[in-house]
Amino acid sequence: MYIIEIIIGLVAGTLGGLIGTGGAVIMIPALVLLLGYNQHMAQGTALAAMIPPIGLLAAFEYYKEGNVNIPAALFIAGGFFIGGFFGAKIAALIDDNILRKIFGLILLLISIRMIIK
Repeated sequence: MYIIEIIIGLVAGTLGGLIGTGGAVIMIPALVLLLGYNQHMAQGTALAAMIPPIGLLAAFEYYKEGNVNIPAALFIAGGFFIGGFFGAKIAALIDDNILRKIFGLILLLISIRMIIK
């Protein structure tokens, strides 16, 4: 199981550095589909895994190339910090199966929008 978890982290980290995504889009489905986590456990584990490394090295590489807006990143981080707290409170009240469907639907809608636009 640890090998699969390391591979999930490597794939998520690589995609995070490459295209700016990895946490929710890769880790959560992988934890649910490959390791049998329920949706709540997958979301909590992915969030906990992202706390220390949340793109620090990748962000630094982008920063060196002049591709980071520091003030915007700080405001977004502040909103993410507060929003994450309230989102987790709300998620705890939602049934696991419904939460998984909401997650999948959001990914689907975002992907369709990205492909069309």
